[in-house]
Amino acid sequence: MHFDTKAVHAGVEPDPSTGAIMTPIYQTSTYVQKSPGDHKGFQYSRIQNPTRLALQHSIAALENAKHGLVFGSGLAAIDAVVKLLKPGDEVISGNNVYGGTYRIFTKIFEDFGIKFHFVNMDNAAEIEQYVNDNTKLIWLETPTNPMMSIVDIRAVSVIAKKHNVLLGVDNTFATPVLQNPMDLGADIVMHSVTKYLGGHSDVLMGALVVKDDDLNDRLSFIQNTCGAVPGPQDCFLVLRGIKTLHLRMERHCQNGEKVARYLAAHPQIDKVYWPGFESHPNHQVAKEQMKGFGGMISFTFHEDDIQHSFRVMEKFKLFAIAESLGGVESMSNHPVTMTHGAVPKEERMKVGLLDSLIRLSVGIENAEDLIADLKQAIE
Repeated sequence: MHFDTKAVHAGVEPDPSTGAIMTPIYQTSTYVQKSPGDHKGFQYSRIQNPTRLALQHSIAALENAKHGLVFGSGLAAIDAVVKLLKPGDEVISGNNVYGGTYRIFTKIFEDFGIKFHFVNMDNAAEIEQYVNDNTKLIWLETPTNPMMSIVDIRAVSVIAKKHNVLLGVDNTFATPVLQNPMDLGADIVMHSVTKYLGGHSDVLMGALVVKDDDLNDRLSFIQNTCGAVPGPQDCFLVLRGIKTLHLRMERHCQNGEKVARYLAAHPQIDKVYWPGFESHPNHQVAKEQMKGFGGMISFTFHEDDIQHSFRVMEKFKLFAIAESLGGVESMSNHPVTMTHGAVPKEERMKVGLLDSLIRLSVGIENAEDLIADLKQAIE
């Protein structure tokens, strides 16, 4: 089945009692049992809920996986993955990941005896030197947040399998429309569903998908036992959002390219980070593992002046200053003071995350209007 057909139909069946074409919002905490243990597959909504179940099936289908699990946020999903580990285990992570990921790794799980190595993943072959007998997980983003670095998922999966290490991939920026890490060898694929999958800036949610039955059982146990699950209303909204995901991503990609090329040609702009440029260090990898380059862009000015960046952002009329991304509306973000404030400056500087860097989430508005907004704010 083609992706656009799956986006509309996967996981969703007409309601058997009424024929409703949309999955109902099962706004219930518990379910009546005929006799103790004799139920219809649902006992308590922390364990499972019909609306949530439909969404989990949908997201799994989009990622060509077997199982899907949704959580109260993207960080709750990452939290569940790390809870697969035990004290003494080690994790290799990219040195250019979302600030919340860095924070939960270093401020929460390091205190439980788990060791994290934050390394440059631009050259996948160099990752192997950090693998040892204690390594249990490799965690990567591609494209990365906010530097838009590209990691060769297939090459990293070869290393992970060689050493019997789990490979987890945050696929939030690319979405399953543009990239399917499970097909490239990933064991776990994670999404901040809040972003493109929901797509309308009205939901907070995370998701994991896996193929392995045992891994699913372990993550399901964590999901149920720790209880960081979303409510049925949010699951309903994401089911609705997914139906247009492929259409939205097509427009995000089109607008993203136009905005990226405008910024690259602007005399006041120093660097533009977008994997669609042939000059991007891993452009060829992006071409091979992605179907498009997305609508996420970062850029800097010739002078690393944080106040100048603030002044530009304050003049935006369409690019709302906001922490999130992936909505239909365009957003701007200042990572150093917003999403990546938890990352020490010396770590930010290693990957080129300057104080002046601005990250854009290019929406689905008219591209000419977006470029006009950038022009008036920058000039």
